Amino acid sequence: MRATLFEFRHRFWLIAGIFAAGFASYVLDHHNVADALVGRRPGGVRMALAAAALLVVAAAALRTWASAFLRTSVVKDTTIHADRLVADGPYRYVRNPLYLGTFLLTVAFAVLASRLGFVVMVGGMLVFLLRLIGREEYELSQAQSESYAAYRAAVPALVPALGPRVPASGARPAWGQALAGELMMWAFALGTAWFAATLDQRVFYVFLILGFVGYLPGKRRR
Repeated sequence: MRATLFEFRHRFWLIAGIFAAGFASYVLDHHNVADALVGRRPGGVRMALAAAALLVVAAAALRTWASAFLRTSVVKDTTIHADRLVADGPYRYVRNPLYLGTFLLTVAFAVLASRLGFVVMVGGMLVFLLRLIGREEYELSQAQSESYAAYRAAVPALVPALGPRVPASGARPAWGQALAGELMMWAFALGTAWFAATLDQRVFYVFLILGFVGYLPGKRRR
């Protein structure tokens, strides 16, 4: 199950489309999934939103950690980089920490959607991420052969190991460019946390817009 090169090149917009489809599902299902889980009690809603905010913070931290080792210019490039194998930082615990971060963000935002939207977002994102992983791992297998086969056998794809599965190579993280490159995720985290604390949707939408603006730093265009 491999994504096409078109899917990989346009993965940001296809991921955004999955989010849009999930929230658009309110047209067919008017019941919010958080309300369905905890009822309409203000305290219950805040607890669900607080849990969502913690997931977004975890997603932002994980993606920033991964970007510090892989580099934002590679993360946001529209072409697949298979010329080197990164096995430091979070890559010692899980092969696809960036996609894991994206999936955690999806689960968190799906709590804000309808019941149908939750299924659309989480199910659709999981299928798409597995397709992207399939494409990248195919390219890495072709380029890295035995070294990638050994890495793949040792490190799980999306569910992190409890401890490092491969030794560190001594690579140094570049935190500044990683934080700049993941501004979108941190804006989403701040917006979700603010929404959980105040239930003010206007501020949440402002942070969403700022998040998309924050996607631009470090993006490579071809």
